[in-house]
Amino acid sequence: MDAYTEFAQVYDDFMEDVPYAQWKDYLVQVLHEAGIFDGLVCELGCGTGKMTRLLAQSGYDMIGIDASAQMLSIAQGYDRNGILYLQQDMREFELYGTVRAVICICDTINYLLEDGELLQVFQLVNNYLDPGGLFLFDLNTEYKFQQLMGAQTFCEHKEIGSLIWENYFDTEERINQYDLTLFIRTIQGLYQKYEETHYERSYTLAEVKTYLKQAGMQFVSACDADDYGPVRDDSERIYILAREHGKHPDEEGSTPDRI
Repeated sequence: MDAYTEFAQVYDDFMEDVPYAQWKDYLVQVLHEAGIFDGLVCELGCGTGKMTRLLAQSGYDMIGIDASAQMLSIAQGYDRNGILYLQQDMREFELYGTVRAVICICDTINYLLEDGELLQVFQLVNNYLDPGGLFLFDLNTEYKFQQLMGAQTFCEHKEIGSLIWENYFDTEERINQYDLTLFIRTIQGLYQKYEETHYERSYTLAEVKTYLKQAGMQFVSACDADDYGPVRDDSERIYILAREHGKHPDEEGSTPDRI
């Protein structure tokens, strides 16, 4: 079963506690510290566009990329604010030129399951970054999958419907399976049942650093996503910042033309 199909229509309702505004403040701070106050920024795995819109409101010309037509349909229902949305698989995404930064949050990177896919995405990101451009992304950690998710089942009920979220973490493959069961209320007051299965893979910071280097990027820093301090053994989510450093602005043909 495909992920983010029927779940898309209630995603924002069940994710309303996600601190998007707080995350946006951190992302903007990092961009400002790098001297990126405006210009083109691409968000991979933009989903319903919540963060894309917040960054657009912060002065950036946003491109939002997601593989789910249903999620993008929700995003396009809001004020576009000049945002360009593209339905693309991040493992094969294409832009018409380079961007100042690429953002990828909400554990989108964890959805890369197969060997080589992480490097593949890093290489594409590096290709479409301006010389010295930034790549900022987050990851759910193995600690979170193994110790906090594990074989846990979570349930949530709202006026729009109910969600049952069952987890199973395969310690050998390091893949967490999410089985979602949705009961979405219809106009008639009845409930329609839907099911989706999602998979996320855990990656170590050492693996990420290796793939970033192989992709031509420079690892800059990593921090705990909750307190922005050093990464700990019990960090649940981490932010990783990398920089393109292989291109030179004066080298003809070294990068695509800017959009």
